[in-house]
Amino acid sequence: MQLFIGGACAGKRDVVTARFPDAVWYRLAPEQRLDACQQTLLADTPLVITGVLEWLEAASGSMQNDAFREQWQRDMTCLYQRASQINAPLIIIAHEVGCGIVPMQPEQRRLRDLNGWFVQDATRQADQVWYVRHGLVQLIK
Repeated sequence: MQLFIGGACAGKRDVVTARFPDAVWYRLAPEQRLDACQQTLLADTPLVITGVLEWLEAASGSMQNDAFREQWQRDMTCLYQRASQINAPLIIIAHEVGCGIVPMQPEQRRLRDLNGWFVQDATRQADQVWYVRHGLVQLIK
């Protein structure tokens, strides 16, 4: 698995498109579990997962932090294992939102916490992590 992280409009999509021109793109939908992506996996075809921040925002209201995190950790492990079995490179594009001003609204602070935990969990599973800023790509893991 590879994780591409960076701020909004940093060039993540362009970098991933250039590196994986034959990839299937999958946008996470609200109220959907992460492992629903498995239905899109194709043998020997990269799968790019986007929409993580919006997915976290939509799904976060229905569960407590720990339960929600445990669920996506299990789903991420299953998805990664299935992708490995069929030689389908898995790519996740995530937003970096932790470097800005801390919002006053509790739900916005929670969203930033959830996003940070998600990226940490994805980083642990990832073989490579890339940071994209201004279209420049740096391997950080």
